[in-house]
Order: sequence, then structure tokens, then C-alpha cells
Amino acid sequence: MINQIIFATGNEGKMKEIRLILEDLGAEILSLKDAGIDIEIQEDGKTFEENAVIKAREVMRATGALVLADDSGLEIDYLNGEPGVYSARYLGEDTSYRIKNQNLIDRLEGVPDEQRTARFVCVIAAAFPDGRIITARGAIEGIIGYEERGEGGFGYDPIFWLPEYGCSTAELTMEKKNELSHRGKALREMKNELKKVLEA
Repeated sequence: MINQIIFATGNEGKMKEIRLILEDLGAEILSLKDAGIDIEIQEDGKTFEENAVIKAREVMRATGALVLADDSGLEIDYLNGEPGVYSARYLGEDTSYRIKNQNLIDRLEGVPDEQRTARFVCVIAAAFPDGRIITARGAIEGIIGYEERGEGGFGYDPIFWLPEYGCSTAELTMEKKNELSHRGKALREMKNELKKVLEA
């Protein structure tokens, strides 16, 4: 029985979402901060999968615990999949998302809706103390909006428009966002995988 899972993030917004979805696993879900871990991880993978595995494996080696890690980002088709795996580092890690979002809107100036297609992708990796690795992937499709909309969510949420809901992901309720989001989908898939492993 696993009583504790460390999720390799320091992002409290993300941890709220994670705890909500994984609470019925019956394990305590700790962030890096909760677990008192402070290590520099070189995320040099070329894909979301590679980066998620790198993070999970490093923290598992440091702690000997079951560790989950995610890598996620925004892929914009018109910009050849940018910012992709560089979503968090796009225009520099310390640059505010208001500036990042405006830059992407500017780069799509004059581009019609049908060419503004984009998706949020999230891959979650689980690194077990015995060396096993499993991954789960989730995505949500939308288009890039023309302005920031909404106060909920974080990162690129205010410019990610869902035509079928007539709002940005920053305007969704937390419950709806968990249901639809790339991270929500990947977390639910990972939860099912973990249940199989924990019950075996």
C-alpha cells in the first residue's frame, strides 16, 4: 500500500487540481515543498514525455518514494507547435504570462480562426522505487483567442479559447476545468494506471 506520493512541482495552483483528482487513491499527495525537497533538475528532453520522466526519476532517486511529475505546454499549429516543451521558458522563465500571452496574440495577428488551432498537452510520469516508469497523456483542443479573458486558471489559460463553450479556459469553473483539461485527463488516466499497480 502506498501512503504517500510526491508530485514534483512547487506550483500550488497545480497542486489544488492534482489533489482534487487523486484524493480517492487514499495516499497523501505532497508537493516538493511539502516534502522538503529542493533539487535542480535539468529538463533537457525533446518531448513532454522525456521531460516528465526526467523529473519523476530524479526526485524518486533523491527520496526513494513513488513520484509523479508532469510536463505540459501549449502547441500552436500555425507556429509549428510553439511554444511546445518550451512553454514555461518561452521568452524567459521570469517573463510574466501577460507578456507571453500578448506576444503569441501579436504573432497571430490577422490569422483567421480556422488557422489558430492549438492544444494544451500534459504528460504525467510515475517513477516507482523499483525503477518502473509509467506515463499517461492528455490533451484539450481549442484555438488562440484575440485577447486575454478570465481570471481563473494560470499561464496561457486566458488566451486558450474553447469555441464549443464560448469561453477561455480561464473562465471555466474549477470543476469544469478539471473535467476538460489536459492535466485532468492525464491525471485520471494515471490514477487508473496507479490503481491497477496498487491493487496488483
